[in-house]
Amino acid sequence: MTDVYELSLRYGMNPHQKEAKLTNGGKPLPLRVVNGDPGFINLLDALNAFQLVRELRHATGQPAAASFKHVSPAGAAVYSPLTPELAKAYGVSGLELSPLATAYARARGADRMSSFGDAAALSDVVDASTAQLLKREVSDLVVAPGYTPEALEILKQKKGGKYLILEIDPNYVPEPIEQRNLFGLTLQQERNNAVLTEASFERIVTENKELPDSAKRDLLVALITLKYTQSNSICYALDGQTIGIGAGQQSRIHCTRLAGDKADRWYLRQHPIALNMKFREGLARAEQNNAIDLWLEEELTPIEQASWEQAFEEVPPRLTREQKREWLSGLTNVAYGSDAFLPFRDNIDRASRSGVKYVVQAGSSMRDEEVVQAANDYGMVMVYSGVRLFHH
Repeated sequence: MTDVYELSLRYGMNPHQKEAKLTNGGKPLPLRVVNGDPGFINLLDALNAFQLVRELRHATGQPAAASFKHVSPAGAAVYSPLTPELAKAYGVSGLELSPLATAYARARGADRMSSFGDAAALSDVVDASTAQLLKREVSDLVVAPGYTPEALEILKQKKGGKYLILEIDPNYVPEPIEQRNLFGLTLQQERNNAVLTEASFERIVTENKELPDSAKRDLLVALITLKYTQSNSICYALDGQTIGIGAGQQSRIHCTRLAGDKADRWYLRQHPIALNMKFREGLARAEQNNAIDLWLEEELTPIEQASWEQAFEEVPPRLTREQKREWLSGLTNVAYGSDAFLPFRDNIDRASRSGVKYVVQAGSSMRDEEVVQAANDYGMVMVYSGVRLFHH
């Protein structure tokens, strides 16, 4: 990687904020622009997202991917084979996917609505399989430690040749002290170098203490994702990927509800009716995602309903509330992570409705006993990590 000491950006947080650039205190940047023209927010997403996938790779030993939007992950995943139902729900049926491409399909599929126009981060050198998947999605940028020549050729065709491709040094180690300027003042702190491993799950505080390896992996995915999610934050994970993330809410129960609702929608999108919808010919994949999302709404305005029906050759029947609940009863063994302690049992009560079996939280709340009892009431396994993971 040729040494670059300064990178000029299109603009800052907004187009009227000029004089934007990236520097590294007079040292070479660990990042280079392979293609495109980055902006301020692009780099906020890229640098946060790559830290997440690099850490997931180290923690699990599997290729990892993240789909970032507005400095929080819409989805994150490590490699795990896709079921035929998931492949169909993610729009990748019939495609030959490498492990890295599979990880990105999972990360992107966790919340396809939020991933529209994402920043994609990959832990490994991007291969042609992953590049082909990226090429067909609406995405603003990709960041990875490298690209095969074939992958680069594919990606450079995206967005009329303007797709932002960033290459980052996977071995870059930043200074232990980080600074941030705010309102003309400088804040300084030690970087969050907390290392999350399976050893983080040794303190089990519930009556149920059965924690299989698959649950440890999912709890790791949840915790590491939370480390790079705007706080307060809650993450539901299953089968090596996030399925619902609640970010940046002022109340933890609202994070739990938001993430739980997303997890429910993730699972409902695998319902046979959703998998076999007959869309109008020529309907874009993003519009198909929107149509499925509206199908899950409890009610639409008459104008909205008429517009929604235009998306289909055959308008699909809607699920009743009882049918939704019956289908959601199949969502089980979900891992749930919190970036801080759980202050009330209401978080556990809501999590139980989305199939949560395994919980990791910091512990040390005034109501720990009440929260642990809630987990016992539902037969959950709860772990105290002992570490808070706020990220702002």
